[in-house]
Amino acid sequence: MTDFRALLGVLSDAGVKFIVIGGAAATAHGATRLTQDIDVIYARNAENIRRLVSALTTHRPYLRGAPPGLPFLWDEKTLANGLNFTLTTDLGDLDLLGEVVGGGGFEQLLKDSVELTIFAGLYRRSDSMSRP
Repeated sequence: MTDFRALLGVLSDAGVKFIVIGGAAATAHGATRLTQDIDVIYARNAENIRRLVSALTTHRPYLRGAPPGLPFLWDEKTLANGLNFTLTTDLGDLDLLGEVVGGGGFEQLLKDSVELTIFAGLYRRSDSMSRP
């Protein structure tokens, strides 16, 4: 089961620039949709990729659905050379998306994102997940 608070906290605390989309975003806006993972669009600049890799490394990211033992190196080069990753981590499932069809990437979606406060105000979160 995905620990939404912990996973979003890890990304936010590391200063990762990301936007929550999908079921978790819909739920944050009041929908009753059940979701078991977190979908995020992440900024694809070198600094953000470095932060993202650092934030998740200790939580053992691995390709979700891949056979055990399949070689997968979680590093800046892998993330920079790829675009979209469906991962499982020690904190739960995370879909890292460099862009989405019909919406674009982080920069295109940021202007239409809305900031929300969730998890009892411990973190300011939203569709734009930056620290206040």
